[in-house]
Amino acid sequence: MPRSMAPPPSGEFAIRLTKPFTDTPTSKIEIIGEPNRPATIKHTTHVGADNQTLIIKEGSIDKSDSNELMDLVRPLAGFPSNPDEDVYGLGVRLDIATFEVQWDNGEDVEGAEAKSNPTEENKQTFKDVVESIEALTRQKAKERTS
Repeated sequence: MPRSMAPPPSGEFAIRLTKPFTDTPTSKIEIIGEPNRPATIKHTTHVGADNQTLIIKEGSIDKSDSNELMDLVRPLAGFPSNPDEDVYGLGVRLDIATFEVQWDNGEDVEGAEAKSNPTEENKQTFKDVVESIEALTRQKAKERTS
């Protein structure tokens, strides 16, 4: 049965990108904010023996980048998703929860195309979104200092 995701309260959005698609994540990017406001970004990477060491980078995204990100993820609504297979072939899981879009490429999402294969155009759009999130993370998230 498809998972019904409720939109976040008060227009808040949350975008999570994890690697790998299956198994225990070794990299997680979280972007949380509200439309027309700055957002926070956090990148957690597990490294070392048995992934026991954490590297955490944090930062903020200005309002214009936040709005651009919302525009970028909007087309993913309704794209095919599959909890059993990485149908986009990038080894990443992308979970989007905005007021307009509730989508996760690793879940049965209500309203998304049934476990079908995405088109080449779907794959390219997904890849563009993932690359944009990763680029934004590289630019804005900096390692925490103690």
